[in-house]
Order: sequence, then structure tokens, then C-alpha cells
Amino acid sequence: MDNTLDDSGKLVLRLALGIMILMHGIAKVTGGISGIEGMVVNAGLPAILAYGVYIGEILAPILVIIGLYSRIGAVIIAINMVFAIFLAHADEIVQVTAHGGWALELQGMFLFAAIALALTGPGRLAINRM
Repeated sequence: MDNTLDDSGKLVLRLALGIMILMHGIAKVTGGISGIEGMVVNAGLPAILAYGVYIGEILAPILVIIGLYSRIGAVIIAINMVFAIFLAHADEIVQVTAHGGWALELQGMFLFAAIALALTGPGRLAINRM
């Protein structure tokens, strides 16, 4: 069976997820993470955990984009998104927009794309298949 289309789809998924999350990470590098530190501390967690955003939004997306340990990168992105949803968007989890969509569509797409990539792997068009 020819898996070219399947591998191309995985490449598109890797690039879309990785690039979009990386853009959020770049914004954190240039703008700082003081807001995230505040959310982490307000949740009763140690402030040092806020620095995990750099792993989840810089390192992990780069791994996903280049196809090096993409599954691990995708799992890290998924964990990052769970933290983002519960720290920054908990009040929106059950909200629907005026257009009928889930208020957390973007965060949900990031989360579930990362889970899908973690489960299916990066495809043949990757540095390694992990």
C-alpha cells in the first residue's frame, strides 16, 4: 500500500501544529511570561513551572516541525495545551460563541492535533519516526 498521501498529511499536520505553536512561543520570548507566572502562582503551583511554556511552545514545536522525536514533542504540546486551557481559559471550557462554535476551538484544535500526532507518529517525511 502506498503511504505517500498519509505521510504528506502527517507532514502538513506537523508543520501546521508546529509553526502555529512556535509563533505563540516567539511571542513569549519577545514579550515575557510574567502573565503566565501570575496564573501559575494563582493556581497554587510553583512559579518555576511558568518556564515550561518555553519547552512547550519553542522546543517541542521545533521537534515536531523537523520531525525529530515528533511524538515526544506532540505530547509536550498536548500537556502545554492542557495547562493553557485550565490556567488561562477555564471559564470558557463550556462556553459557546455567538456563531455556535466552542469558545476554545483554537486551543482544542492545538490539543487534539497534538494528540493525533502523538498517536500516529510523524510519517516517513521526518528525521526519525519517533
